[in-house]
Amino acid sequence: MDRPPVVTPRHRTFRAALRWGAALALVALSAFVGHQLSQQTGLARMREAAEHRLDMIATGLDAELTRFDYLPALLEMTPVVPALLRSPGDPALSDAANRYLAGVNATTRAEMLYVLDAGGTSLAASDWDQPGTTVGQHFAFRPYMIDALAHGRGRFYGVGITSRRPGYYLSYALRREQAAPGVVTVKINLEDNESAWRKLPGDLVVVDQRGVIILSTRDDLKFRPLLPMDALQRAEVLRARPYGTAPLEPLQWQRVEALAPGVDLLRIDGADKLGTTRTLRHAPWQLIALDDMGALRVGARNAAVTAALGMVALLLLGVTLWQRRLAERQKLANQAALQAAHDSLESMVVARTAQLHAAQDELVQAGKMAALGQMSAGLAHELNQPLTAMRTLSESAAILLDHRRDDDVRGNLKRIRDMVDRLARLTAQLKTFSHKQQLQRVPVVLAGAIAEAQVIVAGAQQKYGVQVEIDLDPPQLAVMADEAALGSVLVNLMRNAIEAMEEAPQRLLRLEGRLHGDGRALLTVSDTGPGIRDDVVPHLFEPFVTTKPAGSGLGLGLMLCAQLVRAMDGDLQAGNRAGGGAYFAVELPAAGLE
Repeated sequence: MDRPPVVTPRHRTFRAALRWGAALALVALSAFVGHQLSQQTGLARMREAAEHRLDMIATGLDAELTRFDYLPALLEMTPVVPALLRSPGDPALSDAANRYLAGVNATTRAEMLYVLDAGGTSLAASDWDQPGTTVGQHFAFRPYMIDALAHGRGRFYGVGITSRRPGYYLSYALRREQAAPGVVTVKINLEDNESAWRKLPGDLVVVDQRGVIILSTRDDLKFRPLLPMDALQRAEVLRARPYGTAPLEPLQWQRVEALAPGVDLLRIDGADKLGTTRTLRHAPWQLIALDDMGALRVGARNAAVTAALGMVALLLLGVTLWQRRLAERQKLANQAALQAAHDSLESMVVARTAQLHAAQDELVQAGKMAALGQMSAGLAHELNQPLTAMRTLSESAAILLDHRRDDDVRGNLKRIRDMVDRLARLTAQLKTFSHKQQLQRVPVVLAGAIAEAQVIVAGAQQKYGVQVEIDLDPPQLAVMADEAALGSVLVNLMRNAIEAMEEAPQRLLRLEGRLHGDGRALLTVSDTGPGIRDDVVPHLFEPFVTTKPAGSGLGLGLMLCAQLVRAMDGDLQAGNRAGGGAYFAVELPAAGLE
């Protein structure tokens, strides 16, 4: 007959490590998937919004750049302009042309309108009566003048020579008078467009054919090239002077990743931006919408934390159900063992009266096995308490995330971590009891141990409306104890006291700590319940002795508390208070803290 395989402690440790590893892997995978889904969805929304902004801005800017195309024909049909080109030194013609250009400019609402002869000298201008007028200025070096004479029209963005204000120049050659051709130039002010763009979300820049930002919703980016200029570009800039006296300091502009055609992840002066690019139809420029990635990444991190917490909650629920199933199976096995022992005892009493001593030995052994099973069920109940608290904290963390209370979420995560540590210490105690090893006694601050216990019994406290008072003198009073064992004792005593006050008119749980005797500390847990029956007090710390209704308790909690306290070189006593209610006094060695 084959024997079942022997499960050694090493095998159990390996299986536990595998389960913890699988759980951590599931949590990490959930966080990763939540992060990726949130980031991809956020990127899609940002791209759609940026493309909508670019459609609107590009349409408006193209319309602004083409709405003056009718001016050459208008000025050629006006007698005063051709006459001025033929007789540039006539004062009367100059005055008439100046006034005519001022009137046309007032109607078209351009920033400036002026006429130049073939040599690039301004003969008349709409600002003829303003300080810094262009009349008489020489502009033959400007690209818009050169292109107009060579190709019939020119376009140029630059800072004005006299006004020092940037603008977009449109130039048109006037060729009806072949003997004295001239050029009419319109300057458009695009700074109003910049002001309108600042009201839109995100940032926007316009990059010219040299790779220099000429329009921007951020002043610190204006007139800065995306990349350092080469010698040829610098020579051209020096000749045409399009950027005035700007230092042209290059940006730290880096394309990190191409996400889609015209959509890139950029790093600008150390900050990550989503860049969406659109090319204008009527100018050699590019519109680039820049959106900050900070909010997107915060949202992705929050989604990752939420997904991880959701998986933790599911895992905790699974562990809880698994523990409950194990407890039920153990309970049924214990009942079957007790019934078998009872049946065996009855048959032995009837059939073998002469072997009473042997039958009694077997009954004792069966009782020991039953006690061991009941103790296992009690420990499973103790494990379920912090698991319930952890589930409450994880649900609270999800609500806090919705309200963006990140600090409170971190606090809940720390409490969950502490609960996990407590579960590990409680399960480690099973090995301690089975091998009869000594508990690890270290200095434990009572205030901290009580606070941890309060978290576990908070549900019962709220359910029964119990008020808690804590009086420690001194406040930093500490004892030499095993932290997990002391926590288990406090939780058991506090929960018993809370449940004892279910029907009490006044429900007050008081914990009082004092130095007691030579190097000892005394912690008293008292309640305002009905107290303990006098016939029960002497047997209170014996197995299966309980004052709770049938089915509500196993009668093992106080016995375990007494054993734990004795293992820590302490003593546990109980009694009734003179004013009503019960008390439990835990005496332990005091610890001196710096």
